[in-house]
Amino acid sequence: MVALIGKPTQPRLTLETAVIGQDTTAIRSLDWDRDRFDIEFALQNGTTYNSFLIRGEKVALVDTSHEKFRQLYLDALTGLIDPAAIDYLVISHTEPDHSGLVAEVLKLAPQAVVVGAKVAIQFLEGFVHQPFERQLVKSGDRLNLGNGHELEFVSAPNLHWPDTIFTYDHGTGILYTCDAFGMHYCDDCTYDESPDLLEADFRLYYDCLMGPNARSVLSAIKRLRQLPPIHLIATGHGPLLQHHREEWVNRYQAWSQDKAKAEKTVALFYMPEYGESDRFAQAIAAGIAKTEVVVELVDLRLVEPSEVRELVDIATGVVLGMPPQNRPSQVQAAISTILAAVHEKQVFGLFESGGGDDESVYPLRNRLQEAGLVEGFAPILIKETPTAATYQLCHEAGTDLGQLITRDRAIQQMKSLDHDLDKALGRLSGGLYIITAKKGEASSAMLASWVAQASLKPLGITIAVAKDRAIESFMHVGDRFVLNVLEEDNYQPLMKHFLKRFAPGADRFAGVKTYPASHGAPILADALAYLECEVVSRMETTDHWLVYSRVETGRVSKADALTAVHHRKVGNHY
Repeated sequence: MVALIGKPTQPRLTLETAVIGQDTTAIRSLDWDRDRFDIEFALQNGTTYNSFLIRGEKVALVDTSHEKFRQLYLDALTGLIDPAAIDYLVISHTEPDHSGLVAEVLKLAPQAVVVGAKVAIQFLEGFVHQPFERQLVKSGDRLNLGNGHELEFVSAPNLHWPDTIFTYDHGTGILYTCDAFGMHYCDDCTYDESPDLLEADFRLYYDCLMGPNARSVLSAIKRLRQLPPIHLIATGHGPLLQHHREEWVNRYQAWSQDKAKAEKTVALFYMPEYGESDRFAQAIAAGIAKTEVVVELVDLRLVEPSEVRELVDIATGVVLGMPPQNRPSQVQAAISTILAAVHEKQVFGLFESGGGDDESVYPLRNRLQEAGLVEGFAPILIKETPTAATYQLCHEAGTDLGQLITRDRAIQQMKSLDHDLDKALGRLSGGLYIITAKKGEASSAMLASWVAQASLKPLGITIAVAKDRAIESFMHVGDRFVLNVLEEDNYQPLMKHFLKRFAPGADRFAGVKTYPASHGAPILADALAYLECEVVSRMETTDHWLVYSRVETGRVSKADALTAVHHRKVGNHY
């Protein structure tokens, strides 16, 4: 069944129901045009919000949907079942895109028992302003619906909220995982028939939401391996994983093992649901993770003092989202433990969590500096409604902190190659270019020399972009950018400008003459030529992304001038 809101020729919000197992129906809310999500990373293919109905002798509804689908979802649900017949409402986690209609469902089904982790039930009490029956569950607990449908619960905290649980149905072999193993990808296919189409979005989703909690991912996978055979992974976003489910899980495991092996760790403490704390924390964490530093996201309300001491003791860096002045006692205890456990030469960062009564960062900043810690980025103070530029600032701040932590490793890598090999590799010359990009209010730029033409039909180029460069976030499949070609006798001013180290969120184009390309990215007025490009694919190497892009249009300002050429003395760094 497909329902539609808006003009039939331009569907924006649609809903699909599909039978996915015995007595089991998926209710998939398809958000075709959503272009940003959570930590404000760009979406190329929209997203879905998936909910599931299991009918045994008793009936369970697993998750709801985003509030924007309110009437569409409720109409579909009541078309499938009389709400008075719903016995249980299983909450995988309480993020609003999955629990946004819990209150509405409970109005229709006040008899339903809400099933969730202890933390989830606590969170629900804060925004479901009505009494409800509840059943707290943890790993190993079971709920028998009858007719073979016995639900087993698996704790999966931090994937990607602290209250997450997975649900396994022994009757169908379906595992309900909410955010884990999902992706922001919207199309008419219920299942993962075409993995090649999904790979980029699957990896981006992991990098942004799951990668910062790599150790938690591995713990969850270990618990999953102890379950009976899994026939289908019913995710909260994107297609359901049936045809290639083991391959997707193996990718999560391999990526997380690589991250968990990292020598450096940052402990990032924050209070979810306080202002924009969770979004800022995720953006900072994503920026740190680009530098191959492991991030441990920690909810200040839930962590035990012993866990705080252990984590801070092994961490190379500590980041703290400032809590409110009237913070709960357990939050105060956690902060006191952090201050007692930090030690000299650790890197730190502070950010406001977005509430109106944040504790001031400056007294805490002074204490950390007096204790010999090194500041990884200037305090992030957000006084206005966050925009894409705000989240870019957080992302870049995290990257700066990660680069500071890994600076010694980078120096060692520069010295690691054979001296003669270094010199020989350095004889590979390249042109000098400035890549410029823009998304909404956010923009970025980078000096590049690893650029080459890669195809004739269509006209295409490749650019190697280091994983920890700020502009990498602007160069995913579907993104557009400008490649500005520098002139042989007129490149020094632009090169010096864009080689500067910019503060997080700084305007990279201040003082530079530009005019907009057709898609909004800045074209440098003093460039010899420019090419407007769209990213088609990306190939991962150890420390760079090789970005292949289709050239859409271009122009030369001086027909007889030559491109600036970059000659290196050695080939193991730039």
